[in-house]
Amino acid sequence: MVTVRFFAAARAAAGTTETSLDAASLTELREFLGEKYGPELTRVLSISSYLVDGTRDGDLRDGAVVDVLPPFAGG
Repeated sequence: MVTVRFFAAARAAAGTTETSLDAASLTELREFLGEKYGPELTRVLSISSYLVDGTRDGDLRDGAVVDVLPPFAGG
């Protein structure tokens, strides 16, 4: 089981701050999330960055925490 935390536009599109699911890869995770939460989240996921246990290139494993970080506006 992987915990997914949504931030900013991803949180708004999902309608929640966090969810858990089983996924073996980030590609699979994006597919499952899109099916569960719909086309707006799918769009946001396509432009987001992902941190797995705090690193950009982490592997998914049982117990991992994935942060979904859409582009942030401002500067």
